[in-house]
Amino acid sequence: MTAMDAQRGPVTEPTPPTSPVASELHAPSAPSAVIFGRSRALRPTGKVLPEHARTHNRALVLQTLYTAGAQSRADVARQTGLTRVTISDLVGDLIAEGLVIELGQREDARPGKPATLIDVDRAAFHIIGVDLSEHEVFRGAVVGLDGQIIDRDEIARAGATGEAAVQLVEQLVERLLARTTTPVLGIGIGSPGVVDPNGVVRSAPNLGWSDVALQERIAARFALPVHVGNDANVAVLAEHGSSQHDDLLLVKVGHGVGAGLIIGGRPVVGGGFAAGEIGHVVVGTDGGPRCACGRDGCLETWVAAPRLTAQLAELDGDGATDTDAAASARDDILREAGRRLGIVLAPVVGALNLSEVVLSGPAQLLDGAFHEAAVDTLRKRTMAEFNRDLRLRMSEQAEDIVLRGAAVMVLSGQLGVT
Repeated sequence: MTAMDAQRGPVTEPTPPTSPVASELHAPSAPSAVIFGRSRALRPTGKVLPEHARTHNRALVLQTLYTAGAQSRADVARQTGLTRVTISDLVGDLIAEGLVIELGQREDARPGKPATLIDVDRAAFHIIGVDLSEHEVFRGAVVGLDGQIIDRDEIARAGATGEAAVQLVEQLVERLLARTTTPVLGIGIGSPGVVDPNGVVRSAPNLGWSDVALQERIAARFALPVHVGNDANVAVLAEHGSSQHDDLLLVKVGHGVGAGLIIGGRPVVGGGFAAGEIGHVVVGTDGGPRCACGRDGCLETWVAAPRLTAQLAELDGDGATDTDAAASARDDILREAGRRLGIVLAPVVGALNLSEVVLSGPAQLLDGAFHEAAVDTLRKRTMAEFNRDLRLRMSEQAEDIVLRGAAVMVLSGQLGVT
């Protein structure tokens, strides 16, 4: 996702906060770009109002400082194309809000008065990131503005669904907030299932959620800005930062299976906010295990981490003494899962001519035989001459990918920064 995408994205009203810090950040001039909303129109359909221009310019200044680091006001004016008067006005407001600080004068051999350097105050705020995608635990972290994990916590899910699962999320957020004395910019949550732009989890079968207003509930409980997105959509934001491509498909394997898609540097969510819900695509016509959604043979029943782990545990429980035979049987299970994933991904890769697909999930399951089978299936089922550069790789973010993506979501939503 590019900086300009965040700044030009659709604008919605954030959840009204009640805390002093949150109130300042939600002043009328504060940006509130929504990452996972519908794409903007190809041409503007109305004039840009002065307050919208100010929001855009404010985000542009923050993005420039966030990316480039310490700059003078004149440097920022040159890089953004804004006038020095406009920059001076915006920076004054940002300093008053505690978002930007002056670092002192630049050591400069040039004649004249040395310029004063400014930067985003990277120690001024923390972000709470929450990952609900795992089968056994809900994970959370206190995250710095630069994406560094400062502290972390987790809470056992113990099979909780419905209201009990929501209460666990509240408990985890409460524990994380207790781990920092720094003002919190916002809370980002990556949830499995279909999540609309208002943070309502429309459907998450594995958690027993249907139309759960998670964003509204957490915001009301903690009086802080809250952003909720599908876990795979959130994860792909973190991965995009380390990718060399503007087109990227990330497959998140955890409690379920989902995909996050970025095309041309912009996230894709679909008209019903369910783009990437590949976990409930039925693979083949040979049936398969019963899925939580009520159908047989969904991709999730072949690939989800709990299913694969259970299959491998059952194999180990058979007490096979032949080590080679046991290893072969294990690889067969993982190869079949990888093949099923490749079958689902092939039409997507072919239709979009993607050059990079990323797997995120337990490396002990997805690397090796699983990965090899998925690559082989993709090669066989797509036109090699158009996809010869296709790369299927494991994520570089490990288990923190959703936590870091949640921080990106808050940064974009609150400050217009990516």
